[in-house]
Amino acid sequence: MCADLETTPEPAHLTEAELTAGFGHVLASPADGGTLEMIVRRPAVDQRETLDEGRLTTEEGLEGDSWKKRRGYSLPDGSPDPDAQITLTNARFADLIAGARDRWPLAGDQLYVDLDLSEDNLPTGTRLRIGEATIEVTALPHTGCSKYRQRFGLEALKFTATPEGRSRHLRGIYARVVEPGAVRVGDPIEKVD
Repeated sequence: MCADLETTPEPAHLTEAELTAGFGHVLASPADGGTLEMIVRRPAVDQRETLDEGRLTTEEGLEGDSWKKRRGYSLPDGSPDPDAQITLTNARFADLIAGARDRWPLAGDQLYVDLDLSEDNLPTGTRLRIGEATIEVTALPHTGCSKYRQRFGLEALKFTATPEGRSRHLRGIYARVVEPGAVRVGDPIEKVD
């Protein structure tokens, strides 16, 4: 399904108290043995395609995604930084701030996972096996932007920027593909050595 984000309705944004009240469910995310809940390809700015299956490659990240064309992290020669190929976000937190599953893709991430993304659980260099692919967590910081604030509210953006929000990577993490392969919604996610 391809969605144009300009036409997606926006529900009321959560207050800090509502975010805090729902946060316990996020904290219960599994440390290992999680699940891939959603795959979102971004064919162009402000467009999203929700996929049942995708392919991760070392050249493109998620095949068909616009990662290489997006402004963001780049190498000294101006080419896109492969450490920013893939973004993962906690599906439980996405559900909390989005209000409905069909609004998750507004966050702009590609892989929505039921997994604890905290620094303590997934330090830089951690490798994750998802379906046939393996990805590696990178050190690049993933932070919110004005679009995130517009779509989910100032309080959600502030919540991700608190010391706990940053250490738990509530805005998500970046990863690079180290072993290409197919990924499917429902695939288990396992830490690998």
